[in-house]
Amino acid sequence: MASTEGLVPITRDYLSRYYDKYPFSPLSDDVPRLTSQLLSIVNDFKDGAPLSPAESIVAQEADCHPHKIDENMWKNREHIEEILLLLENSHLPKSLQQQSTAEDKEIALILGELKHKLQKTLKVLESFQSKNAENVFNTVMTYLPQDFRGTLIRQQRERSERNKQAELDSLVSSGGSIHDRYALLWKQQMERRRQLAQLGSATGVYKTLVKYLVGVPQVLLDFIRQINDDHGPMEEQRQRYGPSLYSLTEMALSIRLFILLCWGRYEAKNLQKDIFSKLEEAIHVYTSEMERYITFIGEVFANSPFFISAEDVGVIEGRKTDDFRDTNIPAGKTYEVTLTVESVNSYIAWDFYLVQGKMNLDIGFSVEYTSPSGEIIMILPYKRYESNQGNFCTCMEGSYRLIWDNSYSTFFKKYLRYKVDSIPPVTEPLGPSTADAEA
Repeated sequence: MASTEGLVPITRDYLSRYYDKYPFSPLSDDVPRLTSQLLSIVNDFKDGAPLSPAESIVAQEADCHPHKIDENMWKNREHIEEILLLLENSHLPKSLQQQSTAEDKEIALILGELKHKLQKTLKVLESFQSKNAENVFNTVMTYLPQDFRGTLIRQQRERSERNKQAELDSLVSSGGSIHDRYALLWKQQMERRRQLAQLGSATGVYKTLVKYLVGVPQVLLDFIRQINDDHGPMEEQRQRYGPSLYSLTEMALSIRLFILLCWGRYEAKNLQKDIFSKLEEAIHVYTSEMERYITFIGEVFANSPFFISAEDVGVIEGRKTDDFRDTNIPAGKTYEVTLTVESVNSYIAWDFYLVQGKMNLDIGFSVEYTSPSGEIIMILPYKRYESNQGNFCTCMEGSYRLIWDNSYSTFFKKYLRYKVDSIPPVTEPLGPSTADAEA
């Protein structure tokens, strides 16, 4: 068991003291000013003509404010993509598409520059989310033993991410809207949270791995289980940094709604260039302030106290004395371990290395399957290694032999350190609870 000496219990009070070091400079006063001005113009549009069903749906979002920081990040991405779609030439009002007047040409040029700004901000936001998700997972993995246990969890995550991408691709290919896509992306994000919480409480997908979590500090497991609770540690972050992000989310929505209603009334109202100067100013302020916020919150996340190095908690020392077994294999002899698999889709996993002396030595290694009828099938062909770590998913019940072969050696015995195990199937839970889970 790795030492937990030096680990500070990560509580909301502790995070509060930490966040005192990271005050966020308030957003520009232009954010609420421009948001209010855009919504005022929107209200004028609404008074002049009733909203279409599509416009009403977007307008209703103004009454729904996401609470979580990452949910707001996803919402901003969705709004930016919807705005970019509205700025595509095929979605512009007919006169802007044709650019029949000098003013239309000038407006089209402005819209092109605004698209470029929004595309840049979208890339910054996508990069932040991707890096942050990877950072969280890799931080948790730092505390797992670096053998087949960690490997299995990584493989489980990779399979899960492939399935999520396939689900997303299927939605897009079937004609799903931007809103549909982001609703699915958020659902998938909540599934990731649930899985992280399951690792902390050793339930669900990770239940069969609980006995393999030797060396993981309990304080870390406790933390990842309750990190996103409504009154957990992250609530302090929401209260500190949430309001600024909520304002940016509202501004993005006001820009989207402004453009949507403009396009629906462009020809009838004969809108002039000066109304687009307000849009130009709003998008300039929104993109600059959003990118400033992302840079700031990225620094806060990267330096947050729950990202503690393995060295600080003694995990590396713990690994040196992990549950390896030792054996001497005389020259000309072999050594075998037999594992019995009772369920298809179980894993056979191993980790071994030779304790080297003055000479670098290797040893043969192979894996064989013996069926109930006695038939022997080679699973992993013979090969010589100094060390090796691996696993495979079984497709047959029965006995599997892991064989270390020193029969080719005439003089040298081999000092082998190894661990092996048969691990029951690890599958993602199915059912409606997956979509509704909240971590």
